[in-house]
Amino acid sequence: MSLNIVSSESSPSEHSQVIAFEFDTFAPDADVSLAEEISGESSFPGIVGQSAALRRVLQLVELVAATDATVLLLGETGTGKELIARAIHERSQRSNQSFVTLNCAAIPSSLFESELFGHERGAFTGAHIQRAGRLELADHGTLFLDEVGDMPPELQPKLLRTLQEQTFERLGSARTRNVDVRLIAATNCDLEKMIEDKQFRSDLYYRLNVFPIRIPPLRERPEDIPLLVKHFTRKYAQRMGKQIDTVPAAMIEKLRRWHWPGNVRELENLIERSVILTPGNVLAFTLPQPVSGPFDASAALGICEEQMRIMTILRETRGRVSGPNGAAFRLGVKRSTLIDRMKKLGINARAVKTDVRYSMQAA
Repeated sequence: MSLNIVSSESSPSEHSQVIAFEFDTFAPDADVSLAEEISGESSFPGIVGQSAALRRVLQLVELVAATDATVLLLGETGTGKELIARAIHERSQRSNQSFVTLNCAAIPSSLFESELFGHERGAFTGAHIQRAGRLELADHGTLFLDEVGDMPPELQPKLLRTLQEQTFERLGSARTRNVDVRLIAATNCDLEKMIEDKQFRSDLYYRLNVFPIRIPPLRERPEDIPLLVKHFTRKYAQRMGKQIDTVPAAMIEKLRRWHWPGNVRELENLIERSVILTPGNVLAFTLPQPVSGPFDASAALGICEEQMRIMTILRETRGRVSGPNGAAFRLGVKRSTLIDRMKKLGINARAVKTDVRYSMQAA
């Protein structure tokens, strides 16, 4: 199955170009082969892109993975910090051991110590059984502390001691246990600013900041957006049992210009929503909307219906727009009006064939 990203149709005086990305095979082009290597779903599962910014990150991953050094991943929400952490683990000598995660922002302060270090039976009200913590579960493997900037201040010195001495005690126990854990931490906070504000310990920061890796936001690597769109379209089309093989290049260009405050996670959610709303085999985009504005599902469905109606008529007229048997006449609109709507909806009349397979582009 292939997914085509089709560029806008040029006038006779302009150059036109069609860019096609295949799902299973790529055209013998240097940039495409590089994309195949860097996106490398077989090499870096889930990490998709060919930008120089992403390549630099993956080079650092390869370098640090071979060591046991503590890694601090820095990046905005939605940039894929956990994917990078997993990539480091899977390339390390601990890859056959556990990869354990703990989101520091998702655990109430009152339960955090128990979640991290574990507890003995009767250690506190409700502790009816003995329980190992995430640190103990990650022994000989990797512990990923996500959103480490949200760790309760009172537990930061305990984590520091564990990192320095490789020992810990369960809550309610006086027994010191040894642990062999490789730590990867991640945050979207400015830890140095938090240190100035007395919200984060400087000694813990320096212990975590052995090998920092900054993951660039999506707006700094817009060249990766077409590959990400293809990847997520395939993922959700297969999951929903849909046949989608064409992406309007005009929409790709609009996505490249969006500032993506939610980064790759926002793009993935957008594509999932678009696949749900797509009635045919051409991806019907719902463009990103400001966080303050609610998603207008009825408007998105209206766009899909209009796309399908115009394409149905064009198939019946074999791509003819004007004339007594053309699509404009059949739709009851002026030729210029129909061409304008086709341009906005990304429909290319010349690519429409009597076959059920067709291509779509911005006219």
